[in-house]
Amino acid sequence: MSDISTVLQEHRVFAPPPDFAKKAHIGSLEQYRALCAEAAADGDAFWAARAKEELHWQTPFGQVLDWKPPHARWFLGGTTNLAFNCLDRHLPKRAAQEAIRFEGEPGEVRVLTYQQLFEQVCRLANALKALGVKAGDRVGIYLPMVPEAAIAMLACARIGAVHSVVFGGFSAEALRDRLADAGATVLLTADGGYRKGAVVPLLANARAAKAAGIPTLQHTVVFQRLPQAPALVAGEHDWAALCARASADCPPTWVDSEHPLFILYTSGSTGKPKGVLHTTGGYSVWASLTTRWVFDLHEGDRYFCTADVGWVTGHSYVVYGPLLNGTTTVIYEGAPTTPGPDRLWQLIAAHQVNVFYTAPTAIRAFMRLGDEHPRKHDLSSLRLLGSVGEPINPEAWMWYRDVIGQGRCPVVDTWWQTETGGILISPLPGATPTKPGSATLPLPGIFPEVLDQKGNRVEVGAGKLFVTRPWPSMLRTVWGDDERFQKTYFAERPGLYFTGDGARRDADGYFWVIGRVDDVVNVAGHRLGTAEIESALVSHGKVAEAAVVGRPDALKGTALVCFVTVKASVEPSEALAAELKAHVAKEIGAFARPDDLRFAAALPKTRSGKIMRRLLRDVAAGQDSKQDTTTLEDLSVLAALRQDDE
Repeated sequence: MSDISTVLQEHRVFAPPPDFAKKAHIGSLEQYRALCAEAAADGDAFWAARAKEELHWQTPFGQVLDWKPPHARWFLGGTTNLAFNCLDRHLPKRAAQEAIRFEGEPGEVRVLTYQQLFEQVCRLANALKALGVKAGDRVGIYLPMVPEAAIAMLACARIGAVHSVVFGGFSAEALRDRLADAGATVLLTADGGYRKGAVVPLLANARAAKAAGIPTLQHTVVFQRLPQAPALVAGEHDWAALCARASADCPPTWVDSEHPLFILYTSGSTGKPKGVLHTTGGYSVWASLTTRWVFDLHEGDRYFCTADVGWVTGHSYVVYGPLLNGTTTVIYEGAPTTPGPDRLWQLIAAHQVNVFYTAPTAIRAFMRLGDEHPRKHDLSSLRLLGSVGEPINPEAWMWYRDVIGQGRCPVVDTWWQTETGGILISPLPGATPTKPGSATLPLPGIFPEVLDQKGNRVEVGAGKLFVTRPWPSMLRTVWGDDERFQKTYFAERPGLYFTGDGARRDADGYFWVIGRVDDVVNVAGHRLGTAEIESALVSHGKVAEAAVVGRPDALKGTALVCFVTVKASVEPSEALAAELKAHVAKEIGAFARPDDLRFAAALPKTRSGKIMRRLLRDVAAGQDSKQDTTTLEDLSVLAALRQDDE
């Protein structure tokens, strides 16, 4: 089989603004390259220095790394506590500083200082201990995006309990599957939450999940989010009452560097979610370091990441990374377009946000809604923009830079995964010239490679993306299924971590992630990443978003099927479909002209914003899907596509 072809042409380059670079933590390519050279020359010394700089270690570590592929252990013998590093060590200096600024979808605002957050975390930690939770026990968290979600995570970390956050939009069945697999003994939930103007029935779902069978679950602690206090039943406890009885002093439990910190479930192509396990020391080091490097955080910054804590982005870059750095993190409960299409821009202006981090799918949705919505608000407080979740189309990147950043804010397009724990490839905003659509260069200490089918290094061109050396925040295993861990991530090239993504490297050494290798389609002898065809479609002025998949074709082997969402002011038509097919042929080549182009009011997405192309492949082939749909945001989108197909 031939290697992956690459067809995207993008030649725009943007240097870091000089004033930004002057103040940046890493302010030049020379400084970046010196750190990379340090890591390449002596990895143990590099990582030891970073670990000592980033964390308080109650017991110093000895050996830096024990690497017996595919298993890594980092900072052996060291003991630390993540909650201590997020809270205690910032006191008393930051006692009165805002730690969390929260706005609910209904519009109420709450602020917690570092002192207040510390006290609430200690109270909940003591309440958990009173319920019998010990170090190593698993605690489920199923909450809306309210400060209590961060408090719950930190309380678990404080006593050495292993948290497993389940996104509040998941069904009772999905919640049951995850809590049962983790063996959770306690569930922290709420009576409900607000999203898209409606109440999410969290407690009802939690009760249904328990009734369906979670053998280990003993207690459910319920936070009151809604106006009417819920009537609790046996085994349920009122959050506020438990915490009111608990002391505001809870000494941290010092745990081994490799002590399990959290299990986070990510959907698998087999239909059974994978419980990705991260441990304490290495994860904390990298979450702290990457938050400061990539987002260039400074004293007084207000940082706003739109991710939910149910996803790894919410773990690393809403809660842990910002608090490790002593920053103010802004949390928003609801949907980005409720009550109106300018909701996020209103939040940025109201809270004077300096750093903003969101997903390409959200950026494309805002493009579709029109420029007038962000232009209604004063976005001058913004200094830096970030993108996360999937490859960003160059045109969406440019819109983000020009309309939201007003041409003055660097854009950091970050590549990483649940499994990596933190960002691996990203521009450093004071050092790296950026190219629209490219995640640019690996962070210091990260060694990715693009390999061809034979395992040879691709200097310039496309192939499969691997990481060739271990890094501290890498996943340790799949919970309860180490065989699946080895098979999924290390069987392709023993000793190398296989990301599952295809990528190309250009002549400057920049990485362009072109999507999951499962999404590569074979067109006329060319193996193309669908992201490139999608970028060609989105570059057309009438297109807001596109997803491209292949379906079996008796003559060609694979036919290209494109699902397109047009901008709000555009009417779909056969003439437009023909125009878009011709546009792809012009941008890429006649061989890539779509065989089938279908207009869709919306595309099936996970609740973290990724397009679920594997479901679209089933729709394109006219098949009933047997795949895991628990992460799907809106099942009606899939139903509408199937109806259109009939």
